[in-house]
Amino acid sequence: MNHHQTNDPSAKQWWKEPSLFWGGLLFLTLLCIITITLLVGINPTHIHVDFPLVTPLQASTPFILGTDDLGRDILSRLSVGGSISLLVGLSTGLVAVLVGGFYGLLAGYSSPKTRLWMLRALDVLYSIPGLIVVVLLSIWLGRSWVSLVLAISLFFWPDTARVVTTSVLQLKEQEYMQAYQSLGGGFWRKLVHYLLPNMLGVLLLSLLITVPRAILTESTLSFIGLGVEPPLSSWGSLASEGWQLVRVAPHILLLSGGCIVGTMLVFNLMGDGLKNHLDPLRKSSHSF
Repeated sequence: MNHHQTNDPSAKQWWKEPSLFWGGLLFLTLLCIITITLLVGINPTHIHVDFPLVTPLQASTPFILGTDDLGRDILSRLSVGGSISLLVGLSTGLVAVLVGGFYGLLAGYSSPKTRLWMLRALDVLYSIPGLIVVVLLSIWLGRSWVSLVLAISLFFWPDTARVVTTSVLQLKEQEYMQAYQSLGGGFWRKLVHYLLPNMLGVLLLSLLITVPRAILTESTLSFIGLGVEPPLSSWGSLASEGWQLVRVAPHILLLSGGCIVGTMLVFNLMGDGLKNHLDPLRKSSHSF
C-alpha cells in the first residue's frame, strides 16, 4: 500500500529530460542576469542627456544594449522590467495553483451533484471575456503589481481547478487509495501522504503553463498603458515605448519583445520537458 509505487521510477532523475534541464538552466541564467544587473546599481531612470538613442554595442559608449530617447540605459530598464514581469507572472501562477488546487480538491471530494455545480461555475467564468474584465479590474484596483496579480489570477485559476479535479478523481480509483479508505484512514493524512505527493507534478505543470500566459497578459496590459505606474516599468511598457520609436530606435522594441517571447519559450520548454517526464510514453511521439 505504498503510495510511491504509482510514481515514475525515474522521478529522481528529472535532469535527464533535456527540455526540462535546458529550460531550467536558461531560466536560472535569466534570473542571474537580472539579479547581477540590479545589484550593479545602474539607475534605470537616470537620464544621460549626451547619449540619446545609442544603439547596442556602439563604440565609445558604456551602454551595452544602448539607450532610449531620453538617454536611459536599456539594459538596466530591461532588468527592472524583467523583475516586474517575472514577479507578476510567478505570483499569478502561485495564486492560480493555490486557489485552483484547493477548489479542485474540494470538487474532487464532493458529491457528484455538488461537483457538477462547481464545474458549471467554472464554465460560467470561461464564458466571460477575460481580457476585458482584467482591464476593468486593473483600472478599478489600481496600477500596482499586486492589483495586476489579483486581476489576472481571477481568470487563470479555473484551468488548474479542472486539472486538479480530474487528478483527484483518478487517484481516488487507485487500489492503494481505496484500501486506505477501507481501513478508515483520515482525510488529512490521506491528503499529506497520498494526494499531494502524487499531484505535485500536475501542480508544477500547471504553474509552468500559467506563468508565461500571465506574463503575456501583463505585457498586453502594459503595452496599452494599464500596467504598473511609472517610474516602474515592465517588458510590456518598454515594448510600447519601443513601438513609438520603432523608426529611429528599433532595438528597444526588438529587445523588450525578445525578452517576452524568449521567457515564454523557456517556460514552454520546461513545461514540455515536465510533460515528457511525467508521461514517458509521450517522449517518442511529442517534441517541443
